[in-house]
Amino acid sequence: MPDVAANSVLLVSPTALAVAPAAGGPLAGMPILLKDNIETADMPTTAGSLALSHNAPGRDAPLAARLRAAGAIIIGKANLSEWANIRSSESISGWSAVGGQTRNPYDPERTPCGSSSGSAVAVAIGLVPVAIGTETDGSITCPASVTGVVGFKPTVGLVSRTHIVPISHSQDTAGPMATTVEDAARVLTVIAGSDPMDPATAEADARKVDYAAALDADSLRGARIGVMRFLLPNYSEETRAAFETALRAMRDAGAEIVDITEAPADFRRIGGWELTVLLTELKHDLNLYLASTNPAQVRTRTLADVIAFNAAEPRETVLFGQDLFERAEATGGLDDPEYVEARTNSLRAAGPEGIDRMMAEHQVVALVAPTTSRAWTNDREDEDDMQGSASRLAAVAGYPHLTVPMGFDRGMPVGISFIAGKWEDAKVLSLGHAFEQRTLARRPPGATVH
Repeated sequence: MPDVAANSVLLVSPTALAVAPAAGGPLAGMPILLKDNIETADMPTTAGSLALSHNAPGRDAPLAARLRAAGAIIIGKANLSEWANIRSSESISGWSAVGGQTRNPYDPERTPCGSSSGSAVAVAIGLVPVAIGTETDGSITCPASVTGVVGFKPTVGLVSRTHIVPISHSQDTAGPMATTVEDAARVLTVIAGSDPMDPATAEADARKVDYAAALDADSLRGARIGVMRFLLPNYSEETRAAFETALRAMRDAGAEIVDITEAPADFRRIGGWELTVLLTELKHDLNLYLASTNPAQVRTRTLADVIAFNAAEPRETVLFGQDLFERAEATGGLDDPEYVEARTNSLRAAGPEGIDRMMAEHQVVALVAPTTSRAWTNDREDEDDMQGSASRLAAVAGYPHLTVPMGFDRGMPVGISFIAGKWEDAKVLSLGHAFEQRTLARRPPGATVH
């Protein structure tokens, strides 16, 4: 097995083969990997951290239980950026103390992005047709884009987060990563639904549909698509060129392309508000999660305990520290006026006055932009860094965001993002499916790229 394949997988299920003969249902026999922050009864759930290396509470997350009931075979756990990239502002995408460094299969010297890096790479190299990732902001869509696969971040509240190691109850969600939109839609149909243990999912049963059945390869015809041109200066020249080719393909498919040149009013302030929300909720939510684990297996019972563990464990801090954990520990809780103001402002600016207003004022059914540019190098000393991102508005608003392969930037895959309003998951998937079927832009690692 190639080194990059090994580094995309943390654990192999000891029960997968035993379960396989009895598999049945809409996903019968489909092998699936779960990001290793999602609990299963048969494997530990580490979030890539040595502090959780023995965390095996013997329970399936509702998401995992739904997959098993549908006949899917959970074959193992995928590597990830440790603690889903929230430990340090200097964290390395795809690295965890438990799993080491996941590599981008198109160029091992370039990042797989994070934090669902192992999930993306496993799909890209064909280990599994579908893997489950999680996203708080860009953690499904970025790794999917830079490894040439489909990634879908659902509306927050469509998929249960119970028994998933958390960052933020405002923004966290799990979602599928696949080689096709159709496979992502099939899996979403299974994992979507209400969960009494996750209040955010109260509307999920009433909102969910058969997402695969709702796909329409002709859905771009007559659709008004808004282009978030105010984002484009941030991307590389090559990615911008690939994006213009993608827009021509959509026009050829019958879409009307509408340029949106002005950013939402508070667009530049959203990032600061978002960080306040994430750090405050991290302390609250992670403390609750750790309290739910088995104390005989997990000695770190609070975020403060994890910080102390890391400080005493050289294998954790060999590459970077934990400044974000330390800032989170210093936050004042969910009643802190700074947090309450930041959450109110960020939701307003990203949702009603962001995505919703742009769609209404320009009378478009979805928004598009490049997901990000080519994967940047793993060398911190060079100037080849991340260029552009379409994830923040949908992440903060909690709205659906799909990335689909659209082309290449210096031989590295790049994706196009489709974004729309809350609960418009089926529409986003259908538009992305229509684009995918029109362009067939994906090329697996090792294939000739022109």
